[in-house]
Amino acid sequence: PYPSYEERLDNLSKLENILVEHQEDIAQAIRSDFGNRAIQESKLLEIFLSIDGIRYARKRLKKWMKPQRRGVSVWFAGARNRVLPQPKGVVGVVVPWNYPLFLAVGPLTSALAAGNRCMIKMAANSRNLCDLLHNLVAAKFDESTLAILPGVRGSDFTTLPFDHVIFTGSADTGRTVMRAAAENLTPVTLELGGKSPTIIADDFDIEMAASRILFTKFMNAGQTCVAPDYLFLPESKQEQFVEAARRIVAKRYPDLANGQFTTVIDDASFTRLVDTLAGAEGSGATLVNLAPGHEPDASTRLLPPYLVLDPGDDTTIMREEIFGPLLPVRTYREIDQVLDYINRRDRPLGLYLFSNDKALQDRVIRNTISGGVSINDCSFQVAQHDMPFGGIGASGMGHYHGHEGFVEFSKMRPIFSQFR
Repeated sequence: PYPSYEERLDNLSKLENILVEHQEDIAQAIRSDFGNRAIQESKLLEIFLSIDGIRYARKRLKKWMKPQRRGVSVWFAGARNRVLPQPKGVVGVVVPWNYPLFLAVGPLTSALAAGNRCMIKMAANSRNLCDLLHNLVAAKFDESTLAILPGVRGSDFTTLPFDHVIFTGSADTGRTVMRAAAENLTPVTLELGGKSPTIIADDFDIEMAASRILFTKFMNAGQTCVAPDYLFLPESKQEQFVEAARRIVAKRYPDLANGQFTTVIDDASFTRLVDTLAGAEGSGATLVNLAPGHEPDASTRLLPPYLVLDPGDDTTIMREEIFGPLLPVRTYREIDQVLDYINRRDRPLGLYLFSNDKALQDRVIRNTISGGVSINDCSFQVAQHDMPFGGIGASGMGHYHGHEGFVEFSKMRPIFSQFR
């Protein structure tokens, strides 16, 4: 019920060794599951960040495990209060296909550090990686400590009486998971994504903003829960942004077919994205293909990156999370227009502001609510191990990463000791 510091450290070390020793196999398995996944993206965004997160937890584990001394009410002078972090028990981890390693290892690191046992259900689109990890984990871990389960249906997994469930995926499936967990009174952590707004202020350099926004938007072909989902920029800057985007993409991806640009995960997703583009164009939006030598190719599921200028509020691209290499661009005259637009919609997982004006930064932060914020960049709040990661409202509940992850998967048990 309470693994020692040494046992927990050993579990984290074994997990790290699996990732270090099998980097190439892992990257190739992910590539196979996608059809084509850029190898450098898997190594940087999944393998490196996962290893770095494990090492961060190992260095701080002893401090996290220490009982916390708490103050005693004046009526109980001489007594003692402490809070002891104890494992909850067995944690179920439901992993999506878009970052199948990072979104398995991140919560797993927190859960193992907290002393729990874990069962992991991976997505049906991650069969190659799931089989590989199942075999690698089985060779290092006793199944009663950690099990990765191939071929398990989500409805069978989430109805088990876990002591905690963490799910990453769509809001609709998150509601289903939460209903199933409620039958067993199982606490849940939900990471659900949403439409993360991005704002360029008038004081910020357009070229730099475009470079940073397009890097995070088009990595993994936009199939990222914290990707910038739509962009607001000053009216006078739209054409400048479009020209900068054309130059940046031409330099960054000179040939989309060379394996450096990730493909869309499956046929259904590809069709959905093509229909989304057509719907936006049909409503009057202007489409800008940033790789004009390429067109959407259903046979390879390669979808070139697009800007979608001035789409209407009622279009699919502005109502639903995109999860693809399409970036809607809207303009504004006053920042209040943008804040009002954001606040009339579901609370997003991320919010991104490009401005060096401290007063404006403070105004945007204090007048909106989101799971996290990046100033002058996008998405990298997720890569900070000493900050909690999680959504709010429709974008999720609960946190993990770092100390907050350790706390999320622990019962912070209050213990009162009366004086003699």
